[in-house]
Amino acid sequence: MNEAGDMEFNAAQSAGAAALDRDWVHRAIELLQCDGRRSADTHLINPAFPALKGLSIYLKDESTHPTGSLKHRLARSLFLYGICNGHIGQGTTLVEASSGSTAVSEAYFARLLGLPFIAVMPRSTSRAKVDAIERMGGRCTFVDEPARVYEVAAGIARETNGHYLDQFTNAERATDWRGNNNIAESIFRQMAGEPHPAPQWVVMSAGTGGTAATIGRYIRYQNLSTRLCVADVENSVFFDAYRQSDCAITSSRPSRIEGVGRPRVEPSFVPGVIDCMLRVPDAASIAAAHVLSERLFRRVGGSTGTNFMALLWIAARMLREGRQGSLVTLICDSGDRYASTYYDPDWLAAQGMDIAPLKARIESFLDTGTGLDDLF
Repeated sequence: MNEAGDMEFNAAQSAGAAALDRDWVHRAIELLQCDGRRSADTHLINPAFPALKGLSIYLKDESTHPTGSLKHRLARSLFLYGICNGHIGQGTTLVEASSGSTAVSEAYFARLLGLPFIAVMPRSTSRAKVDAIERMGGRCTFVDEPARVYEVAAGIARETNGHYLDQFTNAERATDWRGNNNIAESIFRQMAGEPHPAPQWVVMSAGTGGTAATIGRYIRYQNLSTRLCVADVENSVFFDAYRQSDCAITSSRPSRIEGVGRPRVEPSFVPGVIDCMLRVPDAASIAAAHVLSERLFRRVGGSTGTNFMALLWIAARMLREGRQGSLVTLICDSGDRYASTYYDPDWLAAQGMDIAPLKARIESFLDTGTGLDDLF
């Protein structure tokens, strides 16, 4: 065969391979879109706290997603982002660094598309999350130092010629913050017709920082008066980075509130869209999770406790100043994943946490509207 013929033959082979890959991409996108259509929008719960006069509290319940957490939205977005950018194809090994919930959701989508999935996680990750990942066909690799999850995940992706999903970098860019059924658009659509449809505050804890970035950008894009409060936890750097305007801060101590708090300022953290930050003590987060669980008759996770505690601090300030309005935060996941930690008296004792006094103060505030002014 002449040179020209060889070139035509090689080109035809490449085009055929590309066509096969595009067929897989087409089917994969269809499957992800079908999952989105099957997943009805999550509820916006309006629990009654009569003592908080003039204030309406709303909880966006992300625990009802098919994989049980807020991270279901992020995982779907990361898969769409990876596929549409040409990083994920048929047979691609997917790798993620995660403290649990994101990896659970990603394992679900990897199984949906028939792709191998490896999660790199701190060894302290709850057993319930590990079991969920493995039940969906994922594999777990553990590190003793949480700050090493990034390098280990990236290394495995290189070794397997796979794709590092990298939630901590891609969370803020994989989601369309202008709309397209993101969580912010969903919240404000559901708030329409409520007594105070434009919340005074939306409260969100920081893990990747991506959800806070989406909410903050959407608020500005829609020219809303709502403000964004981001709650941080102990042993996490987001609060100090925001206060000191220094995104190079790091920490060597792991967060005890799974899903939030990081040892470094993640690329998806966008401080410019935040109006206020609070650091919530871990004991307060867990106490608030217990109180809210009892009021909702089902358990919520520790990050939800962080959200709720920060929201109550803002509510206390609004009551003191005689202001009215609505406040919105998220139920990030179910507390059933933390039966052996946040809801285990032995674990709490080992951590040196006595949450009883804090629970009493939170209960008192919800019942009387007083008692939280000087908590933190």
